Formats: sequence, C-alpha cells, structure tokens
Amino acid sequence: MPRTPRPGPRPRVSVIVPAHNAMPSLTRAVTSAMEQTIGLSRLEIIAVDDGSTDGTAEELDRLAADCPALKVVHQQRSGGAGGPRNTGLDLARGDFVFFLDAGAHLGPDALRRMVAMADQNGTDVVLGKMVSPDGRGVPEAVFRHNQLRTDVYSSRAYSTLGPAKLFRRSLIERFDLRFPLCRDGEDKPFTAVAYLNASGISVVADYDCYHLPHRENRGTGRQPTGTTAGLADRIDALRLLFETAARYTEPGPRRDQIMRCHLQRELCDALRALPRENEAEARGRFFPELRGWALTHCSDALFHTLTASERLMVHLLRAGRFEDLMSVVRNAEEDAGHGHLIDKGRVYWLHPFFRDPAADVHDACFDITDRLPVHHHLAGAAWHGGSTLRVRGRAAIDGLVPGPEDRTELVLRRRETSDELRMPVTPVAEGEPGSGEFEADIDIAAADDGAPPRPGVWDVFLDVRAQGVSRTVRFGHRHDEGLDIGTARRVVTAGPGLRARVTPYFTTPYRNLSLDIGPAPRRAPCEVTEAVWHPSDKGTLVVAGRLLPPGTPVRDRVLRLRAEHSDGRVSDHPVRFAAGHPAGAFTARLPVRDLSRGRWTVTLALLGPGGHADGPPPAAPVPPPPRLPGTRWLRFGRPYYAKPLIGRGEPTLELRVAPVRLIAAVRNRLRR
Repeated sequence: MPRTPRPGPRPRVSVIVPAHNAMPSLTRAVTSAMEQTIGLSRLEIIAVDDGSTDGTAEELDRLAADCPALKVVHQQRSGGAGGPRNTGLDLARGDFVFFLDAGAHLGPDALRRMVAMADQNGTDVVLGKMVSPDGRGVPEAVFRHNQLRTDVYSSRAYSTLGPAKLFRRSLIERFDLRFPLCRDGEDKPFTAVAYLNASGISVVADYDCYHLPHRENRGTGRQPTGTTAGLADRIDALRLLFETAARYTEPGPRRDQIMRCHLQRELCDALRALPRENEAEARGRFFPELRGWALTHCSDALFHTLTASERLMVHLLRAGRFEDLMSVVRNAEEDAGHGHLIDKGRVYWLHPFFRDPAADVHDACFDITDRLPVHHHLAGAAWHGGSTLRVRGRAAIDGLVPGPEDRTELVLRRRETSDELRMPVTPVAEGEPGSGEFEADIDIAAADDGAPPRPGVWDVFLDVRAQGVSRTVRFGHRHDEGLDIGTARRVVTAGPGLRARVTPYFTTPYRNLSLDIGPAPRRAPCEVTEAVWHPSDKGTLVVAGRLLPPGTPVRDRVLRLRAEHSDGRVSDHPVRFAAGHPAGAFTARLPVRDLSRGRWTVTLALLGPGGHADGPPPAAPVPPPPRLPGTRWLRFGRPYYAKPLIGRGEPTLELRVAPVRLIAAVRNRLRR
C-alpha cells in the first residue's frame, strides 16, 4: 500500500521499478540504478513488488537491506504494470521520475546525463538512447544525434511512447498523470499526455542510457500479466490514445501529424488483428468502435498521407464494409505482390479491388506514385570554370526505366520562400544502362534567368522522371564516404562589381545537400599567427599576426584589436607593428581583466585610412587557438575567469568572462 512520503532532502530523481516475477533480471536492473554516477545521495529507488511468487519480493528486501536509497513496496497483484508504477508515483519525491523496467538496466552515467540535459535546457522530458543486444525492438531515428530542445512536431520523439524516459515530476503532478489500469498498452496514453504538454523535449543520443534485454526475454518485468494481449486487452488503452491526441491538439496539420502515428500504428494494427478475434466480437464490438475512431479522427488531408494498403483498409472501415475489410486483411500478404499500372503519370497498385465496379473503391486508394522508392547518390561536387558548380551522381525510380522523353532535373528551392530554380541534368554516356548516372551544372552567375540566385539557403532536390512519372526527392544524404563538400566553398564573380559567396554543406541531422549563397565578405586586412595569454599577466591576451596582402605598407593600414560584447559594446586596443618588418608583422594586447562579464568576440578591425565609412570596417577573425586554456585574476578581491568557448563552430575566438562561482569551484576541486 502507498505510504506517506518520507521527510528529508528532496532527491533529484525517483527511479520507479515495477516488478512481477522478474527474477533473475531484477537484480541487474536495481543494481544499475544503485550504481549511477549521479550518486545515491541524489536518488531514491522505489521498487514495487506486484504480487510476485518467484523470489522477486525476497530479492528486493535483500537489496534494500544494504541500500537506504532503495525503498520496497509489496502489494497484491494488480494485473498490469500501471498499478505498481502508480504506487511508485504516489511515493516519489524527486525533481524527476524515471521508470525502469525490471527486465532492463541503465548505463552507469545515464541519469546524470539526462538530468544535466533537462537542467541545461529547461525541458520536461528527456529521452536516453535505447539499445538491445540483438539490435531489435529499439527506435533508431530519434537517436541519430543529441537534441537539446525539441518537440513532438519537429522530431521523431513521438515514435517511442514507452515510459522509459526522464519526466519532470512537476509536469506529472500538474496534469495528475497516472497510468490507466489497462491490461496492455497503459504506458502509451501516459507518455502521450506528457509529450503533448511538455515545455520541451531533449534527446541524449551519444550515450547508451537504457539497455533492453534479448528479444525473447523482453516481457520479463514489463507486463506483470504475463499474457499475450488481444484486442480485448488493448482496446481501452487505444481509445485513450485517440482521446488524448484530440484533447491536447488543435484541428489542422499538427493534429494530423500526431493522429497519423496512431492511425498507422494502433488503428491499422488493430484492423489486421480482427481476423484473429472471435467473429461475433470483431463484428459487434471492435469494428464499430474502430470505425468511430476513423470517422472522427482521420481527416481527408491525413487520409491521403497513408500508404495504399492503409488507405484501402480505412476506406472500407469508414464505409462500414466489414466483410470486404476482413477479406482485404486476410489476403494482404498475397495481394501485396501484385504489380502496378502506370496511367497518365500516376502509378496504381493492382489490387483485386482496383477499378472493379463491384468493389466501388476510388482510384486514390491505390495510388502509390508518391511512395515509389527513388534510389539516388551524390558522387561529388566541384567547381568547373569560374562560377559553375558541377554536381555528379545517379538517380532512378525503382522499377521504372526512363524513356527518351524523360528529363530529370536538379531543383534548387530557397528556404521559407516559393523561389525555385531548375536545371537539366546530363546523362553520363559511360554509365551503366539504367544506372541513372548524371552531371548537372549550377552556374551561380546566371542560374536565375541570367542573374545569380537571391542570397539565402537553397536546398537541393532531384526531380527524377521515368515513363512519364515524376518523383521529387531531397538530394545528398546518400553520398560517397569521405566526401568533403566543404572544399567546394568559393567566392564567385557574377558580374562587374558583383561577387557572391557560395558554401555547399550537408544539413544536420539528415545530411542533405544545401547551398548557402550570400554577399562575398570583404577581404580581411590581416591574418593572425598566434593568440596566447601573456606569460606574466594572465589577464592579458596577446595576439600576433601580419598584414594582407604581404608587403602592404604599414602606413596604409590602421588596425585595432577589437573585443565586442554580445550586447554590442566594443572595446578597441592599439596594434604595434614591428619596425621595418617587410611582411607588416604586428602584436596587440587585449586586457581581458578589464572586460565586464559576458560573451566577447575577438577580431582585428581595419579603421582610419583605408577604412570604409559606409559600413562596418573589414575585420579579420582571431581564430580559436586549439589549446588556449582559461585564465583567472582578482577584481576587487573577487576571483574572475575568462575561457574560450569551444565546440560552437565559430570562425573567431569567443571568450566568456564571469566571476568564479565559489561553491562550484570547491565542488570541482573536491571531485578532482
């Protein structure tokens, strides 16, 4: 039974472990929580024995005897994982809650990393990377890279609705979130409510946080019922999922995005399960309820985003055609192997119902044009001549052979506008027949009707055509290993007095090809050769360099070492030239000790003679030195520090200046 919350300092994380007949994996699960690097003093582990009969209760008591942070609750069997999780929630005191299945275990540094991610980004839910020894049963797309702050609409987070995540407890209590007492699927409505109301979601993808067991042992400790759930067990949780999505989203594209997940994963899976149910139950109980969900929650716009097989099932469901639906589901495997028909630039699945007057199903249910796979690959991008970027690759629509009239095009689309530029590709004669090898020239000087493209980011697409069918796909994420697209960066002369900077790059995280086109930067007046702290004055940065181009007379250049605060304040300092040095060598000192707290960017600016009165002066970046340490000094008796900001990808040195936090400094010293 739930007990009164215990007094004492509030832990950072409450780890809740539901367990029913979970031996022997239970020991590893609980031990992995005890051994977290965040420290037992910052944890409470609440293990709830849900009426076990295999020694689980005794093992939990044994572990708790040597670990004050582990609290054990014994209760009568509830029949599902939701009951013991709710018991744990009633007792939890932590800032965050993590649900650990008794068949899984945590990586040693998992909770520390997830808590740090939530603290740094103010997010309510943190997903830690999930792994399994057989590589199956774990989501992959959402864990391709760390995500500091995202949401369910901008990421793949909603593809994983299991509860093995870090939840901010204030979010749980604000919505009085508890697990519904369903026999199966109780975790999904809980997680969906949290996702749809979270202030933000973070993803830790660079560390194996949550280890699932082998597939054959995956049910241990997760579902205390130990049964194989049919629709009777799942229907209540499915209903709650659709109600949750409708309650916390507004009608429109965002709701459709969420509902599409549930239509594909829950509704269509339930339809495929209908033939396994008792026919009277399937017809009289499940079919009417599933039909109600399809009529209420599947908008016309959403319907057209489904696959052809899903569209056909949902169409028959909404039309109330039980027998036809059961026939389609029973014969799905055989019918999937039927071929396709090309008609007026569209491709249709040759299902037995297609254009059968007796079946009376619209052609749109069988249209697979937008689902045809396009195989494409980027082989290279290099400059050919002064202003032409030549792109090499291959592209072909799966199963379709291009005809003499088919002309694939390379397409540039400017982000956040309707601007689009098209250019033909040239087939490579020596390429293998049907390989789709091509070259395409992007003439930056004349791509837009004889003029350069407007400044901005232009995403690269391919409009691939074959047998009158057109498929437009994003291009570049499949490319030669080791291809360094950054070597193609260039300043292009697009006409008299007109110059453009062109930077090809791969986007994050999907690694598609894009072009960043903007005005060419002014020529830097100098280059930096060294940046170090003064050997006897640790609060002074010494910068050394030389004028550009080499041989420039010193009298033609007036330089200042410039520190610019993030709020726009500027601090300029003189540059001293080496007398008689042919290359215009110079040094400058930046008294960082005199800078106020905040972030400062360091450059060398050209002022005075040779400067420009009609705009900002040309500046040379002070590159971030690879091994420049931080430094400290005393200001009015208080210690201050300056350290370079690294890992930001900035071309010029940035320094953070701030007072030393004494408590943090003592803590760090003790850790060392």
